Amino acid sequence: MNTSAPETTAPRRAPRLVWVIVASVVAAVVIVVLARWIRELPATQDFIADFHGTSALPDGAPVGLPAWLGWQHGLNTFFLIFIVRSGLQLHSKKRPSAFWTRDNTRFVKTKSAPRRLSIDLWLHICVDTLWVVNGVVYIVVLFATGQWVRVVPTNWDIVPNAISAGLQYASLDWPSENGWVNYNALQVISYFVVIFIAGPVAVITGLRMSPGWPQKDTLFNRVVNEKRARTVHYATLIFFLIFTAVHVFLVLTTGAIDNLNHMYAARNDGGWLGFWIFVASTGAMVGAVFALTPAVLRAIAGKFGAIRVMPAPPKK
Repeated sequence: MNTSAPETTAPRRAPRLVWVIVASVVAAVVIVVLARWIRELPATQDFIADFHGTSALPDGAPVGLPAWLGWQHGLNTFFLIFIVRSGLQLHSKKRPSAFWTRDNTRFVKTKSAPRRLSIDLWLHICVDTLWVVNGVVYIVVLFATGQWVRVVPTNWDIVPNAISAGLQYASLDWPSENGWVNYNALQVISYFVVIFIAGPVAVITGLRMSPGWPQKDTLFNRVVNEKRARTVHYATLIFFLIFTAVHVFLVLTTGAIDNLNHMYAARNDGGWLGFWIFVASTGAMVGAVFALTPAVLRAIAGKFGAIRVMPAPPKK
């Protein structure tokens, strides 16, 4: 006779993602209800009347979005897809399918032996480099053409205008704007943070974690140790994901055809060219993601070094 205690089945827990989605929906509903209530207050209505959400640009500010900006935007999106993909693979700490060692007889030659990298880290570093180069070109041309005044705050009234725009967004009553001429204040601050704060933070913390970073006992290395750099780097990645999701949502819900025409076709004629360029570029990016299989990635990396394929883990 079996006298052992009956097995108890632990209650099944809902996946963490489900709780995140539920909490996000509840928070969004609360924010919308609260924002709509605040907008009904007389003081708030006066505030929005005084600060409608857009800060005036300096005299002589350029009008319109040039074609080079559309190309930079498209390349930035393309690189970010693979940065996020490889970054999440690294963060998951899953066993890489292969390792890569740089060929020290060609390309960059160093006295010390090259360090072995996971194939995912190799991809992350390569795409990061292309993203940084693209970003440097963007910033140089941005200031050379005067387009910087559209994404850099130049007046203190941008603060109350940003609060006003945020309140209008939260209440689902979008602020009136014309992105071809001037972004609203909240957009300006958001773009400034992405370009001049989040971007450099991602680069600096990524360099701090890179295998080539000097390991000398310096004040910077003690203050920004590898663990802190990894935490900030991952938080910055999450910030980029949230910003991208909100950005795409607003582009598609605040006049999609006009917005896409501005961003992808550098036109303000209400046509559909920008939409079709967006569709084509999105298809190309999706195709590139599926085309970059582990075998293809190993073949590309093998052109620049030695590849060691790891055997598949035994099935349990």
